[in-house]
Amino acid sequence: MFRFQKDQKIANIAGVKIGGNPGELPTALAGTIFYEGHDIVGDANEGLFDRKIAEDLLNSQRASSDETGNPCLVHIFGNTEQALRNYIDFVSEITDSPFLIDSPDPLARMAATEYVSEIGLGDRAVYNSINMTIGEKERQVLKDSDIDSSIVLGFNAMDSGFKGRMQLLESGTSSMDKGLIDIALECGMCNILIDPGITPMGNGSGVSLRITLTAKAKWGLPVGSGIHNAPSSWEWLRDKKKHDPLVFKMCDIASAVMQQAAAGNFVLYGPIENAPYIFPVAAMSDIMIYESVEEFEIEPASSHPFNRLV
Repeated sequence: MFRFQKDQKIANIAGVKIGGNPGELPTALAGTIFYEGHDIVGDANEGLFDRKIAEDLLNSQRASSDETGNPCLVHIFGNTEQALRNYIDFVSEITDSPFLIDSPDPLARMAATEYVSEIGLGDRAVYNSINMTIGEKERQVLKDSDIDSSIVLGFNAMDSGFKGRMQLLESGTSSMDKGLIDIALECGMCNILIDPGITPMGNGSGVSLRITLTAKAKWGLPVGSGIHNAPSSWEWLRDKKKHDPLVFKMCDIASAVMQQAAAGNFVLYGPIENAPYIFPVAAMSDIMIYESVEEFEIEPASSHPFNRLV
């Protein structure tokens, strides 16, 4: 492993620190709850769900985080403004972890952004995401909000290769006035988390790993991804899942190690049910990465798995 020459920035989101050189901070892990098809959700538009199971899932992730030292965030997914409101109210009651606001509907994301500002939770929220579809209205909502943390998604639908994604982050596309990083700064984001964007296996899935290294070397910002989406979209593996679901789960969880080995600082690991498995895997990877750089004058944080589990 290595140490970056560029100073590495560390985001501090409600006390959860993300970033730094390999081996310095434990990898932050975000499990998704209320995702599309989540069987605890009864009405996805109204945001009705089984509260007991949801509480158990949040507590399970917290317990895994406390045991390993890997900090956790809650990735909240909702289809509508009403659903996001309900989910945010519930999650913020059960846990003090930071949470991501995610929705395929930008109007729902914007409404949720205004809502967390109204109820005083802007400092715990991470906007997911500032991406190439962002418009003036969305920018203004973010500027006016109390949210200062955001995922910046580098996926470029017009050019999903390395150059296209880097260009999107740095200078934008032909239809944009500036790159996504500058837009995030303009919107008041102090904690910028770069997600290179994951594409399917066979369609450039590994590009995100190269961008992870390059973005950290160039900007020193925290970088990570939802890398499990690569194996999850792998047709061969999905066919194997029909005969042996454990094979699918192993590949899904193990993909996090690839992001960590590429100097990633955070992983959106998918369904929160996987917390008991992903945290030990990530802790193992963090320990080995630290031991590979300990001669480079890098000290692991007191909460690092190296200081807890070995």
